Amino acid sequence: MLEDIGSVAGAVWHYLEENSEATVTKLTREIGENKRTVLMAIGWLAREGKLDFEKRKQGTYITLKTQQLDAAAA
Repeated sequence: MLEDIGSVAGAVWHYLEENSEATVTKLTREIGENKRTVLMAIGWLAREGKLDFEKRKQGTYITLKTQQLDAAAA
């Protein structure tokens, strides 16, 4: 189970790196994993301080923290 969550966390990371932002619904659809595992992966990344969340009228949007993007580009 932890391997699955870690693998999906990597997929979430790469999706956000390429697409800037997404909602949980969009991540679930685009990654092709079940919502429960995607939520656990988001929690994993959030606990590591790698994500930012912005609440909007359309929902909550998830992005990689700026320093994470800078590190990925280096």
